[in-house]
Amino acid sequence: MRWTGFALRIIFAIVLVLLIFNPSGNSYYHWVYNTGWENDLPMKVLAGLVLLIGILVCGRATYRSIKIIGVVLVAALIAAIVWVASDAGMLDVNDSSVMQWVILLAIGFILGVGLSWSIVRRLITGQLDVDDADVDHHH
Repeated sequence: MRWTGFALRIIFAIVLVLLIFNPSGNSYYHWVYNTGWENDLPMKVLAGLVLLIGILVCGRATYRSIKIIGVVLVAALIAAIVWVASDAGMLDVNDSSVMQWVILLAIGFILGVGLSWSIVRRLITGQLDVDDADVDHHH
């Protein structure tokens, strides 16, 4: 059950990234770019704010949980996986659309790891993370 929370957070982060932009042409970016701001302006502003809040929450949680070094390490791991897949002929890194998908999925995965890091840490080490704001300093 604990791994389910991990997977759901990664899926949430990937979906959030892909809602903002993806090469299929079905994204917030394409909706605004193809129809202009003047059509459905209130809905576009609302959707944009929801997506912005979502990406900022994910980004802040990722930065707080794995810091820059964690982001770099997860990105390096993904890059190594892409390199192996490319070397094995399973991934065409010269196809810009494929690489757009890879980069977007990587960003979503990194954000998902950041959102899930306390779950992973607890599963691996048995230690529970406690946010400073949750600590009772009035003893």
